[in-house]
Amino acid sequence: MYDRNCVPMKLFYYQRRDLMPNFGDALNTWLWPKLMPGSFDDDDSTLFVGTGTLLNSLLAERTKAAQRLIIFSTGAGYEQPIQQIPQHWQIACVRGPLSAAVLALPEKTAIADGGILVNRCFTPTGDKTSDYGFMPHIHHANYTAIDWKQICEPLGIRYIDPRGPVEQVLEAIGQVKVLLAEAMHGAIVADALRVPWIPIVTSPRILRFKWQDWCASMDLTYRPQVLPPLAGYPRYGRGVRSGLRSAAHWQDCWQQSPLLSSRHSPKISQRLEKIMAQGKTYLSKDAVLEQRLEQLEDALLRLSSRF
Repeated sequence: MYDRNCVPMKLFYYQRRDLMPNFGDALNTWLWPKLMPGSFDDDDSTLFVGTGTLLNSLLAERTKAAQRLIIFSTGAGYEQPIQQIPQHWQIACVRGPLSAAVLALPEKTAIADGGILVNRCFTPTGDKTSDYGFMPHIHHANYTAIDWKQICEPLGIRYIDPRGPVEQVLEAIGQVKVLLAEAMHGAIVADALRVPWIPIVTSPRILRFKWQDWCASMDLTYRPQVLPPLAGYPRYGRGVRSGLRSAAHWQDCWQQSPLLSSRHSPKISQRLEKIMAQGKTYLSKDAVLEQRLEQLEDALLRLSSRF
């Protein structure tokens, strides 16, 4: 797929300040070396930016030592948008049409999140050990992992921690029949492994733009099931934008379940039971997934030919 004799690169991906591993970010260290063996080193003169929501105003500062940046299936969304793309950036493709629009890129650059390429290098065991799994956002796992486990266990839901080792998380996703996903790369990997999934939101912290971007790339419409935050969640930020997003979140909670007005886990358990009973799952069409996979593979080939 990729010419290993090309100029070596260094992987660049988001790393949390608390150094806590996060599945969507750590996936870079597992996925790209498998797809491009022998292509990576520690020289930061050429950086490969893969999965992550990194196309924002801070990326230039974070990568200022690099002489060349290769952007591959990355997304926009956080921080302020990029005003002008630096000349030394080589954008092979982005996560979806919303990212392409924000950066004023041609439509053809919008393919999909590279995370779906796990389809090409990971095969689940085939054993389904749980009907449902739940994978929270990393921020919520940091504060309330124990609480979520206590909610999930009586319902027969397998709790999947986004802080776990990549292959362990991949295996866990492959072993459930349906994934309740608040972590976007949980949903992306589930889709790639042909595991139906249901998008969940439990706080205003979840950035809908990036979900809408990826879902649009897979011909899906993002309509998440909304739950109120657990009592252990930290208070959601301040300011006008935070306040508006918080108000919108609670409005969605009320519209989806008028009786769900407390943060107590029994109410949330009832809501989860209702979500599972409804059986409304997501999964891109086989033909769409295969087309996006082939487009990403072609983009990797074109990338290697430019060196």
